[in-house]
Amino acid sequence: MRNLLRRVRISVSVSALLALLIGLALTALVFASVRRVESHARTLQFKQEANLRINAVSGGLADAIEQLMVVNQLFNTFGVVEREQFRSFTAPLLARYPELQALSFQRLVSDAERPAYEALQRRRVPDFTITEFINERHVPAPRRPFYNVVEYIEPASGNGIALGLDTAAMTTYGDARSRSRRNGRVAATGLLSLVQYRGFHTGFLVLAPVYQRLAPQDTVRQRQRAVIGETAAVFRVGHLIHTLLGNARLLDQPGMSINIYASGSAQATQLAFSNGKAEPPSGATGALPVWLLYNYPAPVNAVFQVAGEPWFIEVAQQPRSFIDIRAGSWYALLGGLLSSLLAAAYIYNLVTRHSTIERVAGERTAALQFANLRLTEDLALRKRTEKALRLREKVIEVSANAVIICNAQGPDYAVEYVNPAFESITGYSAAEVIGKSLKSLHGAGHDQQNTEEISAALREQREGHVVLRNYRKDGSGYWNDLFIAPVRDEGGAISHFVVAQYDISAVMRFEAELEYQANHDALTGLANRHLLAERLSSAIAQAHRAGTELWVVFVDLDRFKFVNDTLGHEAGDAMLRVLGERIKGAVGEGDTVSRMGGDEFVLVLPGHPGDGDGLRVLQRIMDAVAEPLRIQAHEFFVTCSLGVAVYPADGGNADTLTKHADIAMYRAKELGRNTYQFYRPDMNASTLERLRIEADLRHALERNELVLHYQPQIDVKSGAIVGMEALLRWEHPVLGVVSPLRFIGLAEEMGLIIPIGAWVIRTACLQNMAWQTAGMGRLRMAVNLSARQFTGKDLLQSVTDALQESGLSPGCLELELTESMVMSDVENTITILRMLKQLGVHLAIDDFGTGYSSLSYLSRFPLDVLKIDQSFVRDIALGTDAAAIVVSIISLAHSLRLKVIAEGVETAEQLAFLREHGCDEVQGYFFSRPVGALEFASLMAHAPCTMA
Repeated sequence: MRNLLRRVRISVSVSALLALLIGLALTALVFASVRRVESHARTLQFKQEANLRINAVSGGLADAIEQLMVVNQLFNTFGVVEREQFRSFTAPLLARYPELQALSFQRLVSDAERPAYEALQRRRVPDFTITEFINERHVPAPRRPFYNVVEYIEPASGNGIALGLDTAAMTTYGDARSRSRRNGRVAATGLLSLVQYRGFHTGFLVLAPVYQRLAPQDTVRQRQRAVIGETAAVFRVGHLIHTLLGNARLLDQPGMSINIYASGSAQATQLAFSNGKAEPPSGATGALPVWLLYNYPAPVNAVFQVAGEPWFIEVAQQPRSFIDIRAGSWYALLGGLLSSLLAAAYIYNLVTRHSTIERVAGERTAALQFANLRLTEDLALRKRTEKALRLREKVIEVSANAVIICNAQGPDYAVEYVNPAFESITGYSAAEVIGKSLKSLHGAGHDQQNTEEISAALREQREGHVVLRNYRKDGSGYWNDLFIAPVRDEGGAISHFVVAQYDISAVMRFEAELEYQANHDALTGLANRHLLAERLSSAIAQAHRAGTELWVVFVDLDRFKFVNDTLGHEAGDAMLRVLGERIKGAVGEGDTVSRMGGDEFVLVLPGHPGDGDGLRVLQRIMDAVAEPLRIQAHEFFVTCSLGVAVYPADGGNADTLTKHADIAMYRAKELGRNTYQFYRPDMNASTLERLRIEADLRHALERNELVLHYQPQIDVKSGAIVGMEALLRWEHPVLGVVSPLRFIGLAEEMGLIIPIGAWVIRTACLQNMAWQTAGMGRLRMAVNLSARQFTGKDLLQSVTDALQESGLSPGCLELELTESMVMSDVENTITILRMLKQLGVHLAIDDFGTGYSSLSYLSRFPLDVLKIDQSFVRDIALGTDAAAIVVSIISLAHSLRLKVIAEGVETAEQLAFLREHGCDEVQGYFFSRPVGALEFASLMAHAPCTMA
């Protein structure tokens, strides 16, 4: 009996221990399964996040280096440009890409050329000399066969220390410079310490060679002979990469490290950028796999090219314990341990109770006791199995990812179970999908991809993994990462499939947004320069295969700067968005509309023949832009100028076609704007002449090349000279007298019209006062105002300063404005005119009758004079409608108490008609052409004058 009791006690302990061990084993199995799914999901998520950072760095570096090619193209197209041209051209690039530390031009100078070169540069920069950087200070460069001198560098602020630096002495430049000159492409230096910044490996440079224009460059020897220098982009590497990642908000991921090396592998000496630190888990042991206890995905590495040089990037993740992140596996482990302990306690209690019964009944029959013990063990095993199954079900029920269980038998793979996460993600209830085919959950399939992988996995009864776009019950789409795996029964046969779906819509939207931003203009949403290059190259290839024409159209808005100067850049941006949509609506679905920057658009029109269809498209564009536009309660009328280059007649590649379309656009502007021009080879000469005039115009004021001519204004009744109109002339030292039609428009575009206009007002006032002091009478001086000058902030101050400096009475100064100028923004015009009137000056409307004045507005303007345009005066003696218009203008002006001046009077008949109908004053060739100050003084000496 004692032996039986001992055996019973031992059986009780063993049963409880066995129950505990089985529970722990099942807990470990469930924990390991859930951890594997969690670890795999985290690894995929980390790879996606790492690839976003790799693409941001490589794409950002490539885009930044592309700006150097833009500057280099300027030099290779037009030769070495002037310093001011270089500053004007690079200013918008540096503003648009703050990652660029500097852009520079380095000229190749031989030892024989050095004295003359230094003397020439000292005219612009006193004490200029060619230097080199030794022991952290600049010293004159010793004699050597050749020098590579930093001649231009922008921005000058913070980079002026590099001006005149001889980079030929820097060994870190040598390999990159040699490669770029041999192959004619950009090349990057290794990491180096910048002159502007002290420190170890503060940046690197990208060089691009500049060759003599028209010099042969087909072979390495020819390119080396033709080189005259190089353009260079300076990058402060830490600032550059930090800006690229920071702008994309990719630096604020906790626990993630990014290391970038300026080499093809992770060389510590070439470390260019480091952010964060990821170390292996400190508590990991070799007995267990790391993924079981930690979320620790493998680092993601990539090699990309920076100007022909390989760079290496490594993205790693700091390990995190499953306990710290409170993952589902943590709750599965806690639940399993608690369930195992409770099951063991329950079994121990149950078996103990039965052992008491068996001990009492043991005397009766040992067989019955043994049978009861076996029955108890069977019940305990069933209880443990049921608890384990309920635990698995609970884990699936609380999962945030959709889980589907379907039958593996039959062709339909009927759904038997879906968890609550499936109902939340798809909008379908369990009752709506249970019993239906698994394939029916994947949509109609008209836009599906990778569905064949699911079918193959089901057919071959294996695991499968795809990314699918599914649709919710309400019709909205979502992306999911789908895993499918077979489930075997007790006999080893596959009875079911389990499907896990992870909603990755947010990741897919982020990737799509990054791709959109990389290819579209941020302001207008149109294609940007990068996408334009791709589409234009593709369109050229298609046109080549089909043997058809392709049009590249360069569109530039006329007088867009007037809007920016008047209402500010916010209004200008609003205008660009509206006009971008209008241009896009004027072309076809297959055409490309891109914004190059500023107010310039480039269009790619494939398949437009020259039989009229293409011309109608151009006219639609011009008509769409010219429609009235209301911004900030102001109505504007904007026009555009178009230049067209045709493939293959005008070029065989994207760069040539774009450049020729740009040249044709400038020709359209020269012909009066609001028109289009097709490219012709002879336009190149016109473009070069325009560039020369632009360069010389910047120095015309300081070189005293601008002069004023004066045309007298005659009182019709007395015949006396009562005033004169000041007319601007440019006496060019080479071209002679340049017509205002050739340079006034350029001065408007270049912003020089403001200082030139101020000089005209000042000079005219001083001359008028000099004549009055000489006893020539109190005359009225008329000065024309430009549109930008009229809306500029300095107009009132400029007029006040000129009057005070000269001592001229305000009543002797008359400011002339055109109809289109005052009608572009009526309310603002009234404000400006009233402030000018408070100074005491006279105000006149020039070329009256050629614009679109409203009589209601005209009566509100504080004007003194209406000037009849010479186009009406020329035809009055012929008895045409012009005579009736002139009579109406005189009558209108007198009814408004305004004086009338007629321009362009050339015959006695015209003068007689004007005198007969009450015109007050006249001017024109009948009396005198515009003459210089000395000739006008002589003219006054032989003619009467009176008070104005």
